[in-house]
Amino acid sequence: MARVDFINHMHNRTPRNYVQRVVEFDKAECATVAKRWGAEYWDGERRFGYGGYRYDGRWLPLARQLARHYGLKAGDRILDVGCGKGFLLHEFTVAVPGVIVTGLDISQYAIDHAKEEIKPCLRQGHAARLPFADGSFDFVCSLGTLHNLPCFELEPAIREIERVGRGERKYLMVESYRTEREKANLLYWQLTCESFHSPEAWVWWYQRCGYRGDWDFIFFE
Repeated sequence: MARVDFINHMHNRTPRNYVQRVVEFDKAECATVAKRWGAEYWDGERRFGYGGYRYDGRWLPLARQLARHYGLKAGDRILDVGCGKGFLLHEFTVAVPGVIVTGLDISQYAIDHAKEEIKPCLRQGHAARLPFADGSFDFVCSLGTLHNLPCFELEPAIREIERVGRGERKYLMVESYRTEREKANLLYWQLTCESFHSPEAWVWWYQRCGYRGDWDFIFFE
């Protein structure tokens, strides 16, 4: 188990006005809308979520990095927990032709608006109840999902990810904070986060749940 930073250079390219989200908008209303995981969250106004989550190829370099780091090859089975519209899974099929990809997300809207090529590989479901047999996947990842779970669902979700994966080829990324400023920015910006933990606390959760893979964090500087 180790922290491996694949994400922050992508995350830091996006400008964010943290204060605007709590001064100019009704933050409680925006969060309520976002947690429906519907059109407003994915493709509505920015105050409700992504402000338009469209395929633009940005995930291909990440897929290639993950494939190299974890030695993924044709025939390997990949699971993305919280896959959204399946863009990363699609890029895995480009980066490593012949991999078998599966995605699970809470949002039926995201699945319905996924890339056409990947739709048959996606299913709606909850991270705390993965509908897969033990050891079904050679690589399991979850990016930007687990922090959306309260603690009573966070523990079973981590245990489920460990259960369905084989060995240590797993990668989790969550929102976190290292300073009080980053904590404040996270609180201002987030719409769906339920678990607010420092990196040390996240590692405690992973160890508690018997998780054997790698992890990463994004911070709101």
